[in-house]
Amino acid sequence: MSSIEENFPRGGTQKTTQDGKAAKQPKMDQDNLFKTHEEQTPKRKKTQQDQAKPKKLKTEKKAVLKTNAKDFELLTSESLTNGMLVLGCLKECNEYELTISLPNGLSGNVQVTRICEAYSKMLSEQVATDKPVEGLSPLSELFSPGMLLRCAVIDVEKGAEGHRGIQLSINPKDVNKALNIAALRTGMLLSGCVSSVEDHGYLIDIGVHAAKAFLPRDKAQSYFQSKEKGAELKIGQYLNCLIDEVKNSGRIIRISINQSEVAAAIATEMQNWTLCSLLPGLVVKAQIQEVTPLGISLSFLSSFTGVVDSMHLGPKKPRNYSPGHMVKACILSVNPTSKAVRLSLRPVILQPGTQLGHLSSDRIGTVVAHSRVKSFLKNAGAVFTLDDGTLAFAHLKHLSDTPKSFKPESFKPGSTHKCRIIDYSPIDDLLLLSLKQRIIDAPFLRYHDIHPGQIVEGTIFALKDFGMQVKVGGHIKGVVPRLHLADVVLKQPEKKYSVGNTVKSRVLSCNPDTKVLILTLKKILVTSKLPILASYEDAKPGLVTHGFVVCAREFGCIVKFYNDVKGLVPKNELGLAPITIPQEAFYEGQVVKVIVLKCEPEQERLLLSFKLTDNALAEDSTGEEVSKKGEVTYETGQVADVKILKKKENGLEVKILPDEVSAYLPTMHLSDHVTNCRLWWHWLKGNEILHNVVCLHDKEGHITLSRKPAIISAIEGGNVVKNFSDIQPGLLLTGYVRNIMPYGVFVEFPYGLTGLAPKSAMSDKFVTNTKDHFVIGQTVIAKVTSIDEEKKRFLLSLKVSDCSSEDSVSESFSLLFQYFKELQEIKSIMSKRDSSSVAQKVCELNPGQRLQLVVQEVKADGSVLFSGTGASGLTVESTHRHLGGKKVVMGDQATAVILHIDSLKSKVYVSLQEELLSPKQKTLTADSQHPAVVQHVASEYAVASLVETGQLIAIPLASHFNDTFRFDSEKMKVGQSVIVVLKTTEAGDRGLLLALLSSKKRRNMTRRRQESETLEETSAVVKHSLSLGDMVTGTVKSVRPTFVLVTLYDKLIGNIHASQILDDVPIGSFPTSKLKVGQKVTARVIGGRDVKTHRYLPISHPYFTQTIPELSIRPRELKGESNTALCPEECNTEEVLKPFKPGQMVTCFVKKYDTIKKWLEVEITANVRGRVQPLLLSPNTKVLKHAEKYFKKGQTLAATVVGSDITETKLSLSLTGVHSLEKGTIVLGYVKKVIPHVGLTITLPFGKTGKASLFHLSDSFVEQPLEGFSTGQLVKCCVLSNDDNIMEVSLRQSRVNPKSHGKVEDTEIMSLDNVQEGQLIRGYVTSVTPSGIFFGLSDSVVGRIPLEYITHLFVPDQRICAKFIHIGQLLTAKVLRINKEENHVELSVLPKDTGRPSIIPESLGLPHSEMDTNVKKLKKRKSSESEQKVKRGKKRVRCTEEDDSGIEVYCREEEEEEKYEKSSKGREVPRLKVSTSFTWEEDLNVLDTTMLRDREQSSSSEEDEEDTQLTTKKLTRQNKELEKQRAEKELSKLEAALMDPTRQPQSADDFDRLVLGNPDSSILWLQYMAFHLQATEIEKARAVAERALKTISFREEQEKVNGWVALLTLENMYGTEEALMKVFERAIQYNEPLKVFQQLADIYADSEKYKQADDLYNTMLKRFRQDKSVWVKYTTFLLKRGLVEAAHRLLPRALKCLPDKEHVDVISKLAQLEFRFGDPEHGKAIFENTLSTYPKRTDIWSVYIDMMIKHGSQKEVREVFERVIHLSLAPKKMKFFFKRYLEYEKKYGTAETVQAVKAAALEYVESKNSLAES
Repeated sequence: MSSIEENFPRGGTQKTTQDGKAAKQPKMDQDNLFKTHEEQTPKRKKTQQDQAKPKKLKTEKKAVLKTNAKDFELLTSESLTNGMLVLGCLKECNEYELTISLPNGLSGNVQVTRICEAYSKMLSEQVATDKPVEGLSPLSELFSPGMLLRCAVIDVEKGAEGHRGIQLSINPKDVNKALNIAALRTGMLLSGCVSSVEDHGYLIDIGVHAAKAFLPRDKAQSYFQSKEKGAELKIGQYLNCLIDEVKNSGRIIRISINQSEVAAAIATEMQNWTLCSLLPGLVVKAQIQEVTPLGISLSFLSSFTGVVDSMHLGPKKPRNYSPGHMVKACILSVNPTSKAVRLSLRPVILQPGTQLGHLSSDRIGTVVAHSRVKSFLKNAGAVFTLDDGTLAFAHLKHLSDTPKSFKPESFKPGSTHKCRIIDYSPIDDLLLLSLKQRIIDAPFLRYHDIHPGQIVEGTIFALKDFGMQVKVGGHIKGVVPRLHLADVVLKQPEKKYSVGNTVKSRVLSCNPDTKVLILTLKKILVTSKLPILASYEDAKPGLVTHGFVVCAREFGCIVKFYNDVKGLVPKNELGLAPITIPQEAFYEGQVVKVIVLKCEPEQERLLLSFKLTDNALAEDSTGEEVSKKGEVTYETGQVADVKILKKKENGLEVKILPDEVSAYLPTMHLSDHVTNCRLWWHWLKGNEILHNVVCLHDKEGHITLSRKPAIISAIEGGNVVKNFSDIQPGLLLTGYVRNIMPYGVFVEFPYGLTGLAPKSAMSDKFVTNTKDHFVIGQTVIAKVTSIDEEKKRFLLSLKVSDCSSEDSVSESFSLLFQYFKELQEIKSIMSKRDSSSVAQKVCELNPGQRLQLVVQEVKADGSVLFSGTGASGLTVESTHRHLGGKKVVMGDQATAVILHIDSLKSKVYVSLQEELLSPKQKTLTADSQHPAVVQHVASEYAVASLVETGQLIAIPLASHFNDTFRFDSEKMKVGQSVIVVLKTTEAGDRGLLLALLSSKKRRNMTRRRQESETLEETSAVVKHSLSLGDMVTGTVKSVRPTFVLVTLYDKLIGNIHASQILDDVPIGSFPTSKLKVGQKVTARVIGGRDVKTHRYLPISHPYFTQTIPELSIRPRELKGESNTALCPEECNTEEVLKPFKPGQMVTCFVKKYDTIKKWLEVEITANVRGRVQPLLLSPNTKVLKHAEKYFKKGQTLAATVVGSDITETKLSLSLTGVHSLEKGTIVLGYVKKVIPHVGLTITLPFGKTGKASLFHLSDSFVEQPLEGFSTGQLVKCCVLSNDDNIMEVSLRQSRVNPKSHGKVEDTEIMSLDNVQEGQLIRGYVTSVTPSGIFFGLSDSVVGRIPLEYITHLFVPDQRICAKFIHIGQLLTAKVLRINKEENHVELSVLPKDTGRPSIIPESLGLPHSEMDTNVKKLKKRKSSESEQKVKRGKKRVRCTEEDDSGIEVYCREEEEEEKYEKSSKGREVPRLKVSTSFTWEEDLNVLDTTMLRDREQSSSSEEDEEDTQLTTKKLTRQNKELEKQRAEKELSKLEAALMDPTRQPQSADDFDRLVLGNPDSSILWLQYMAFHLQATEIEKARAVAERALKTISFREEQEKVNGWVALLTLENMYGTEEALMKVFERAIQYNEPLKVFQQLADIYADSEKYKQADDLYNTMLKRFRQDKSVWVKYTTFLLKRGLVEAAHRLLPRALKCLPDKEHVDVISKLAQLEFRFGDPEHGKAIFENTLSTYPKRTDIWSVYIDMMIKHGSQKEVREVFERVIHLSLAPKKMKFFFKRYLEYEKKYGTAETVQAVKAAALEYVESKNSLAES
C-alpha cells in the first residue's frame, strides 16, 4: 500500500515494493524537487500565491495515487511481521493467557508475562517466594471478553500441522515504543496499564521512556460507574488513556479514562502523528480517495493513506461510497515494514473503549448444509452467505481437506457448499467456517459441546501417576483418573494400556471454563443403558441408575454420579446383614446400581438405596423398560411450563418440563395480538422458562404448543370440540388461521379440527383479496354454519356480525386491556434480560412523558428527527403536523411529549403541540363521553387527545378478534375528531387512559345485513313441523355441562337445558350427568331457538320450523302439570328478565369461569343467562383466590338476583346472599388505593367505592396501620353508612366477624358520649401546630392537646416538636376535660398523666418552663433603662420583646420569691399561659371557638389592669451599685464554673476548647455534633463532622471510623439519599470498605429502612463473598425481621462462596443465630448435622451444649451430655465435658443425677486405666 508520506518522503528515500526493489515512477523526480524546494525555505511566510500552490499539487498527487488489488488483500498469518501493531478484541480469558481476535478472522495469544512490567514483576515475586503476593489479581479480574486491545506482534510460530501461532503483547512498552516524551500531546489516546496504586490516584505505565503518567482518583470515579466495576483499579489493568495535560516537556502527564471522553477522542494533525508513531485504535477523519469492489482507499491526517478491506466497510456496500466524501475511520493495523495502514469503518469500533458483543455459543458447531459463496478472495479465503442471511468467512486452509485437493473454480459466486461454523470473530462480526470433512464430521469442536454422560472415543497420549491423558478431538484433551481406568483398581495400568491405543470412554464431568474433561473407562458405566444422572433436578424418586462409591463409612456409603452429583446411602439402605461393616463390604471406585429415594435440589441433598424394587431388579440390561417409561405423551389441552432451547425464524424450539420432551411453539402462538407476537419472539432468549403453555396437538411425536390466552381460556372453559360429532351449527369456537387461500380461510381449532370460512363468509365487508383480511396464525372466533357428515367437513363464518358477543363493549375493551398488559410484561423482560442502553431507554419511556430534545434533522416532508439524553440510541420523530406551528432548525432545543413507542423498531413518535405538553387537570369519571382528536395511529390502537383537557387516550382499532380489515375511508386518520367513552380514569404504567369509540361511531363501522339475506342463505338447518307442547322421542347424542343434544329424526337435533331435566335440582349437583350418550328419552317441545341469533322464536314466527327445538324432560312437564313456553309471543330481552326481581332466589347452572375477567357465567334457563361478579362469588376469601377450583361446569348453585348487568341482556347475580349494600352488610372488597395517614379506598361490589379510615382498620391500633395493606389485596369489610356513592366501611374484626368475641383494645368512639374524663385513650395525630396537637380519636371526634400538656419542657423551636411528633403517630392520651356543648375534648400526654415516657426526651437538655421564666426575668432587668420603684408583693409585668409576645411571667424581688415558693408547696406549678389561644381548623365541625373568644376577652381585660398599675422610675445610685455588685458575682460564678473540670460543655465555644485539647477523641466530636443537633442546627453539625474527619490523625483508625459513622448517621436521619451515598463513597475510599458497608447496614436497620439495608447486604454478598462476617450479619438481620425462610436459604450460598476451612465456623454461628432469633429446632438440626460430620470438634459440642442449656429442655440437654461423654476423645477434653455435666446437674438436677454423673466419670477413668494396663 502506498501513502502520501511515501510519495513525498521527508528524507528523500525511495519507495520500495514488497519485493524490496525500487519502484519505477516517472513523476518521482518532480515530486522530490518540490519537496527539496519546500525544505530550503521552511520558515518563510507563505503568501497567498504560495498557499494556493500546495492545493494544486495535492490534486496532482491524488491523480498519481492508485491502489492495486494487492493492497486490499486480507491479512493472513503469513503477512504478519514482528513489530506490527494491530487492534484486537479479547475473545477468551484463561489463567495464563489471553486469546485475542484479530482482523480478517485471525487469532492470537497474549502470555501472562506480556501484560506490563509491574504485573510481570509481581508474578516473578510470587514464583520466587511461592507465596501469594498482595495486589496480584488473576487475568479474569483485569480483563473481560469484548475489550478492544492494542497489540504488538511478537512472533509468528509455525506448528507441527502447519498451524501458525501468533504471539502478541499488550505491554505499553511494546505498543508505544515509537513514542517519546517530545511526541506527547494533549488529546492523544494511548493504551496503558496500572503500575502502582497511590493515595491520590494511580501511576499508569504508557511505555514512554522518562514519562510518568498520573491518573487522579476523581478522574477514575466515572469509569467505575460506567463499567460497574469496583472502587479501585488493580495493578495490570488495561486502560484507554486520554492525555489531559502535559507538563515538564512531557516528563509528567495527567490522563483521564472517562468513558465518554475516550469514546469521543479523535486523532488530529495538531497531535503531530507520524507513520512510525501511528497506533491501532485511533479514530481519524478520513477522505475517500478511491472506491473498488475489493474495498476503498482513504487519506487521513493530511499526509497518510490507508485501505479498508471488504470486511470492514461497515453496513454500507462499496457502491454507497464515493470519492471525496469524509468518513470517520479507526486504524486497525500499522505495518512498519511495508508502511501499510489498514482501517475500519465499522460503527462499533469507531468508539474507543466500547466492548464488542459476543455470539451465542449455541451457534458455534452448527453444520450448514447449503451455504452460498458470496465472493472468493484470492490468497485469503471465501465469504459465504448462510441460510439465514448471515455472512461468514472461511480461510483458504479451511476450504479443502488438503492443499492439493483445493480447486478455486469450485468457489464461484453463487455455488453452494456444506460447511460447519467453527468460531466467531467479534472484531469482524463474522462467523468463521470450515469445509474440511473431518471437522464437519467431528462429534464436537469445543469443550462446550461435550456433556456429562456422553460416549467419546480418544487416543491415549500419556500415562501418568495420577491416571491417563486422552486426546478426544483436535484441541480437546481429557483425563481418566487412576480410579476410573477399570472396574477394579489397576496396580500396573501400563500393562493394559499403551500410548497410541484408542479407547472408548464416558464423560464424567466437563468444565468448559477451565477446559477440564474427566472421563471414565469403567466398563459397567460405559456400557450402561440406565438413565444418566447429571443434576440433582434429574434425580426423581424411583429413578434407577449406575454410580460409583467414593466413600464408605459407619453411617453408610457416598455414591457419586456424573457432573459431581453425590448422594448418601444410609446404613439401613445398604442391604447388608446387621453385623457387616460397610468399609469391608464396599470399596472406593466400586460401580453400584442405586434407586433414588428422595432429593432436595436446592440443598443438593440426595438420598439413595441399594435395596432395589422388584421392577427395578427385573429390568433388562438393555434398558427397554426405561426407554418405554421415557416416552411421554402429551394430551391436547394439557398446560405445562416449557424451556426455550433455540430460536428459529418462525418459532421456538422448546422442551416441555419436567419431562424434557421436545416441542415447537410457533411465533404467532405467543400472543393473541400479532404485534406482540413479534415482540415476544424478539426479546425471548434461550434457556428462558415460559409458563402456562398449552398443547395444541401431538401428531406423530411432533408436539405443537400455543400460548394464546384466548385458546387457553377456551380449553380451560370447555368451549372446544374434541371430535367431529360434537360440532353443531351455531357453535362459536375459538381458533386460529391455519392457511389462507384465494377462495377462503382455513381455521384450525384445538384438538386438530379444521374448518373452512368461504370468501363470502369471511367478513361483513366485500372481500377482494383474502390475504388483506387475515394473517396465518391469527386468533379468530368462528361460527359453525353447516356440516357435511359424510365428508367430515364443516363451513364457518368469520363475520363480526355473526361471531361477536352481546357485550361487544366489554369485548373491545378487553382486547385493548389485554394488549397493554402483555406490553408491560414484555417491557419487564426487556429491562431484566437486556443490558443494552436502547432496551433500557425503551422500558423507561411511556406515552405522555415529556422529553428535552435537540433537533437533529429537518426532512423535506416537514417531519423532524430529534436526539436527546433521555432517548439516546432511539429514533425520535415528529410529523409536521405535530410541530404545533413551530418553526425549528437544526440544533434547536425543544420539549416534546411522547405519543407512541415502537419497541420493535426502537422508534419514538413525539409531539410539540402546546395543548399536549400542558394537559389540564380535570376530574374524569368512567363511562363518560368526551370529544377527542386522533394524534397517532399504531397497528393495534390509535392515540388521541381529549379536547377538554389534552390528556392522551388509547382507542382500540378493532372491536373483535375478526375485525381486522378497514377500507381507506374507514381507517382512522390523524386529526380526525371522534367521540369516545372513557373506560379508565388513571393512566398507570401505560401512560394512556383507555377509551372506546361511542356506540354510534361503532355501529357505523360494521355493515348491516340486508333484508334480502334469508336464513336459508346463512345456515343449513333441517326443517321440521313441531310445535309447542308436542311430545317427541330421541336419542342422546352428546352430553354437555349445561345442556344435552338429542337426535330426534331425519338428522333433526334438539336441545335439553340443565334446568329442564329435574323438577327439584339439589344444590351442588350436576343435572346433565343423569343422562348418558345413547340413552332414549321422551321430551316435550317448549320452544325453538334461531340458529343465527340464538333467540327463541314464537310458534307463530314464519321461521319457527327452521329452529332448533328446545325440549324438556322434567316429570311435571311430561305429565302436563307445568306448561313452560320460551318466549311464546315475543323475544324482547327486557321482557325475559322482567320477572326476576332484586333479592329473588334462583337456581342457576355454571357455564364457565372466566379466568381473565374473573367472573362466573351461569345459566338460569335456556334463554336466561347471568353473571356473578368476582366480589359476589363467595364470602370466603379462599374461594375468590382459587375460584376455578370451586366452581365446576354444570354445577347447580343458589343465587340472589341483584338486577340486570350493563348490557341489560344478562342477570347480575350474587352467591353471597347480598344484593344491595345496606348498613351493617358484610362484603368482600379489593384495596384500590392506600392513602398515607388517611386510610384505604376499597372497591366494593355493585360498582361502589368505600373508604376505611385509620380507626376502622383494626380493633387494636398500631404504629403503622397501613403497613399490611397493598393495592389489589382482598379484604372483608362491614358497611357503616351508605349515604352517597362513597361509603364508609370498617375492617375491624369485631365488625366483620361479630361472633369471634376477640379482644377489642381500642373501642369505637362514635361521639363524645363514648368518652369519659380521666380515661386513657389511644389515637392518631392529625396535625401539629405551633400551639399544640390535633389528636384524632375517631372519624368524627378530634381532641386537642395544648402545648403545656405535651411536655413540661420549654421548647424554643417548633422544629423540635416536629422531629418527635408527626402526623399519623400513635399516642396514648388522658382525657382532661369534655365540653359536650361546644364539642371540645382536651387531652394530655404528659408522663404523669399517661404513665408513659415523655414524647420529647429530657436528654435534649431543654430547660423547664419555670426555669425559663427566671431567665426571662433576668433579661428584663438587665435590658431595662429606666429605674423602677421597688414594692413589696407581687408585680405583674408584660414583656415587650417580639419573641416573647403573649407570654406572661411573674417578676418579684428575691426575698419575695422565697416566701412565695414556701407558700406554693403542695400546689401544682403554674404552666406557661398562652395568650394566643389554641385555634382549631375550620373543617373540624364538631368543635367551635366559643371558649377561644371568652379567653381572649378575659386576657385583654387583665392586660388593661396591668398597664394602669405599671410605673417606671429612675434607678437611684444605691440601686445602680447593687446591680454592679450582682453582675460581678455572676461573672465570678461563670469563671469558677469554667475552671471546674467536672463541668459539662454548654456552648460551641466550650466544645471548641475541648476538641482543641484532645483533637483525636471521636467521643468529643460526637458530643459536639449532638449539641448542634439538639438545637436542630443540622448544617453546623455536618460542618463539625467534616472538621472531625480532617482533624483526627490518620493513625487513629478506629477514631476516624467513628467520625465517618457519625456523619453517615447524620445524613441518614436529616439528609437526602443522594447526600448519604456521596458520604458513603468517600468513606469507602478512606477506610476499610467492609467496615463502612457493615456500619451503613446497621444504620439502615436501626432507622427501619429495611429495603435499603437488604439491597446493601446483597451488594456486600457479591463484593465480600469470602468474608464470613458478612453472611453472619445478613443472617442476623433477616432473622430479626422474621424472614426465617430467606435466612435459611443463605447457608447453602455461604458454603459455596466461603473457603472450606471457614465452613464449620460459619455453620456454628448461623446455628447459634437460629437459637437466638429464629427457629431453635432448625438450629438444633444444623448442629446435629455438623456434629455427625465432625464428631470430634469439641468446640462445636461446647457451643451446642450452651445453646441447649439456654433454649432446650432438661431432657434434651442430658441427652446431649450423654452423647458427648461417650465419645472417644482425649482425656483432657473428656474431663472438661464431665466437669460441665456435673456443674449442670448441681445447678438444675437432683442428688441422684449428680451421683449418676460421678459414677459415669469413675467408669470412664477405670476403663482408661484397664486399657492402659492391658
